[in-house]
Amino acid sequence: MIDTVDLARRIRRHAVEMTHLGKSSHVGSVLSMTDIIAVLYGCVMRFDPANTKWPDRDRFILSKGHAGAGIYAALAECGFFPIAKLRTHYQDGSDLSGHVSHKGVPGVELSTGSLGHGLPVAVGMAKAAQLNSTQYRVFCVLSDGECDAGSNWEAAMFASHHRLHSLTVIIDYNKIQSLGTVAETLALEPFADKWRSFGWDVREVDGHDHGQLKDALAPVKRTNDKPLCVIAHTIKGKGVSFMENSVLWHYRTPQGEEYQAACRELDVAGSDYA
Repeated sequence: MIDTVDLARRIRRHAVEMTHLGKSSHVGSVLSMTDIIAVLYGCVMRFDPANTKWPDRDRFILSKGHAGAGIYAALAECGFFPIAKLRTHYQDGSDLSGHVSHKGVPGVELSTGSLGHGLPVAVGMAKAAQLNSTQYRVFCVLSDGECDAGSNWEAAMFASHHRLHSLTVIIDYNKIQSLGTVAETLALEPFADKWRSFGWDVREVDGHDHGQLKDALAPVKRTNDKPLCVIAHTIKGKGVSFMENSVLWHYRTPQGEEYQAACRELDVAGSDYA
């Protein structure tokens, strides 16, 4: 079994390096969800990098597609493609686009980026599993700001109505969206109660505590036929002190001294990636 804490450390390092080299955005969004992704890929989901179309594989959709650098990093670390390919992120001609893309990238189930689209597709995948009596699970990571979109709530109603218990949504609740706080933009609270009222099993966890994440996502913990919503309380920019809880790092790219400082905090020699 993969050491998920070490995997998270590696994903964070890659994310800073990739956004630096490609001069791309959304590093704060990647860092907030990194521990969630590390736990999913490190010990929860079933997949085979050598057989990416394995029918019984678990399906994963990153609905907050702007944080695609984190998924690319996880896939590379898990053997879907060479780690060296990460250096091409956001470069002209690269398969590793800024918003996550399935085109030419083994292990990515769906291209995303237009917020509110990932969950409806995940619901469709879970319904297909139900109709075909197959055992794969479907996981979908949403951003908190993305929950402003009505398409998510239509999908949530459908999932509970059809008792899609193979479906798990994890919400990266870092409480900051593109230009301000979630509370200022469109308040979500009482957030957990909303999901419960839509017929979902709901669990709230510290989204940086691997033990809590593993416990919430363990299949043996399921005792009903409801879809599962895990609300993961996170910190935007987690792991780099000056990025944490800062709306600036939704779009800002780490360059110059800021890049070097982030590398030092993540124990990376910046000169190795210049």
